[in-house]
Amino acid sequence: MKIALFSDIHANLPALEAMLKDLDARHVDAVYCLGDLVGYNVWPNEVIGEIRKRNIATLAGNHDLKVKKLVTTEHSLSELGKNYAYHLVDIDGRKYLATLPAHIRLEFKLNDDALNIVLAHGSTRSVDEYVLEDLDETYVLEMMDEAKADILCVGHSHKPYHRILKADDSNYKHVVNLGSVGKPKDGNPNGCYVILTLSQTSSVTDPSSVLVEFIRVAYDVERAARAVEDSPLPNEFADMLRNG
Repeated sequence: MKIALFSDIHANLPALEAMLKDLDARHVDAVYCLGDLVGYNVWPNEVIGEIRKRNIATLAGNHDLKVKKLVTTEHSLSELGKNYAYHLVDIDGRKYLATLPAHIRLEFKLNDDALNIVLAHGSTRSVDEYVLEDLDETYVLEMMDEAKADILCVGHSHKPYHRILKADDSNYKHVVNLGSVGKPKDGNPNGCYVILTLSQTSSVTDPSSVLVEFIRVAYDVERAARAVEDSPLPNEFADMLRNG
């Protein structure tokens, strides 16, 4: 089974369109989005619309959760600075974001044994928590045991990695950060998503039986950056896109 996973679009429609075009050519079996559809750019409604049109199961990211607390008036939009992006979300989009789940759990039965994948935006403990590659191993294993996760997939930091941890004498756990489709922070401006491949032989006892592929997708960065510069959003958001 091939499972596509992506996160942190941040209203960057050109990046999402390029990623989905690439994804469509790969014929995966399932697709999940780990949240942060909005913020930092001017196409939140278009991004939400594309995700909903494709019926992609999606988590609530920390930026998505900001939207439901907003009160917007027309005359205030040009004065909102970095918060302008959230106020662009229409009523239907706000209702959608407000009902997204915090986690998704996938339970597989392979080789007469369980293999559990847990999807979270930040971590299983908090939507705002960063699960960075160098986070204390004992802490990560405790969190994964608490969530009953053999494979933990997260976003939020915008920095992709695949980390394999020795859980005990015979079992291994995987932590996968998907990076970001619309706002990478690892020095590469190209969007990033993951294809996770499981087979009949995938097992918690064999770390090589779980395949993680990071896919980088080039897109029209200048179009996305100019959209920021032509809006009330801070120009530094455009520089972030260009620099990755």
